[in-house]
Amino acid sequence: MAASENDLQSWIGKTETTEDTITRTPVTALAATLDRPDAPDGKGDALPPLWHWLYFLPTTRASQLGPDGHAARGEFLPPVSLPRRMWAGSRFTFHQPLRVGEQVSRTSRIKNVANKQGRTGALVIVTVQHEIHGESGLAITEEQDLAYREAPKPGAPTPPPAPAPAEAQWSHEMAADPVLLFRYSALTFNGHRIHYDYPYTTQVEGYPGLVVHGPLILTLLVEGLTREHPDRAIGKLSMRAMRPLFHDTPFSIQGRLSDDGREALLWSLDAEGAVTMQATAELTG
Repeated sequence: MAASENDLQSWIGKTETTEDTITRTPVTALAATLDRPDAPDGKGDALPPLWHWLYFLPTTRASQLGPDGHAARGEFLPPVSLPRRMWAGSRFTFHQPLRVGEQVSRTSRIKNVANKQGRTGALVIVTVQHEIHGESGLAITEEQDLAYREAPKPGAPTPPPAPAPAEAQWSHEMAADPVLLFRYSALTFNGHRIHYDYPYTTQVEGYPGLVVHGPLILTLLVEGLTREHPDRAIGKLSMRAMRPLFHDTPFSIQGRLSDDGREALLWSLDAEGAVTMQATAELTG
């Protein structure tokens, strides 16, 4: 179902609320997926930043899925007709940690719908705000910018690569193989076909390979920061996706602290040395 610009604007303010329980198994499974030797799996243990994505999972019935594997548009998200969807950016405030065993709720609201013209053609940016409450009150405020784009045009030029924003103080080399992408898709119940369906990804959406999940990349960036500075906590986090990463291609997770130690600049680089995601974390502790 397509909709006019005015129809899309009518989605602003729409809300939905879901409830969940911070159970142990997803936490243990993500720790295994990230090859972490530890997992905050005891009752009352705090979740690391961004691990709330293991909960409030979409449980859309198979008959209500769209051709890309996401829920068909026009339920909570507006019925944007542009075919390609990507996670373009997010902003987080971590008020207090969520803990294993807690009953939690999330209220989501369509904050804005904006029509734009980008380098590759028409764009629609849908901004969704989530407020997540634990048993002690508001825990996380999150905003997501979802970008809908036109199908790729044959021979369209790719944007020039952006270099690293600064000299890295730490760098971790890695590659995302299909097993990692499958496990992360399963843990987050993410049916988007660009992460596991190679023929669809290359022949329909025009990518050269399976696309690494944006949330997985950001999680790896935060994991890198935590590994280097385990005594620091994140108060706020913002990110911007700049270029897709593809499976079985080496990439690096890099970062550095500001001179005063109050912020961390985080970024991922692909095999060509181009920035694919950049994030800034405000630190406490």
